[in-house]
Amino acid sequence: MNQPTLSICVPVYNEAENLPLLHEAICKVIDPNGIDAELILVDDGSTDDSWKVIESLVQKDPRVRGVKFKFNCGETAASDAGLRAARGKYVMTMDADLQNAPADIPAFLKALETGVDCVCGTRVATRGQGDDFVRVASSRIANWVRNKLSNETISDAGCTYRAFKRECVDKLKLYRGLHRFIPTLLKMEGYTVTEIPVTNNPRLYGESKYGVWNRLFKSFRDLLAIRWMKSRLLGYRIETEAGGGR
Repeated sequence: MNQPTLSICVPVYNEAENLPLLHEAICKVIDPNGIDAELILVDDGSTDDSWKVIESLVQKDPRVRGVKFKFNCGETAASDAGLRAARGKYVMTMDADLQNAPADIPAFLKALETGVDCVCGTRVATRGQGDDFVRVASSRIANWVRNKLSNETISDAGCTYRAFKRECVDKLKLYRGLHRFIPTLLKMEGYTVTEIPVTNNPRLYGESKYGVWNRLFKSFRDLLAIRWMKSRLLGYRIETEAGGGR
């Protein structure tokens, strides 16, 4: 089996109405641009018809693959399952609600082709287009707190629209909630990270899974874990070696 250029991994939780639109929007981008891609949809224990829709898309398009959890495990687990199943040269994560615009996919690939290891989307310039005031404000505060405590410069850590080289996946060890910190985890492994501006669309169907509680408080302990990991990171460098020859 040939290796696709891009694996698009999408965690899914109660997004039945959005999935056909997402698939259509992705195809309208990858087909005319000649992008060899696979779409991996991970159903995170949905209680609606998301899995039925995924099965219908698998039958309709051989580039679509479905993974179904026995029960709800959270976005980090669903992201990890998709990444582990990915076969592409490059791997991308994006949301199922169409707030991430598939039209930005070529820009991610163009950035990766410059040699950088990880490309993160940032909604800083477009955040007001798809979200209300509370979501915008809570996101900005959360980003400021994350950067302050983790000594980071990621402008939009809450945006999970990202792409990176396939080999980066092997170095990722994710725990619950740490999908937000994938760029930092990759930096800790010595990989290079950059950002590009992305479009932020309004949600058409379903309900947002994140609010003020998720952004500001629930992820705080995860942030402290990242801060601890960075402070305990091994930083030795070997100057020279001797012996071992015959």
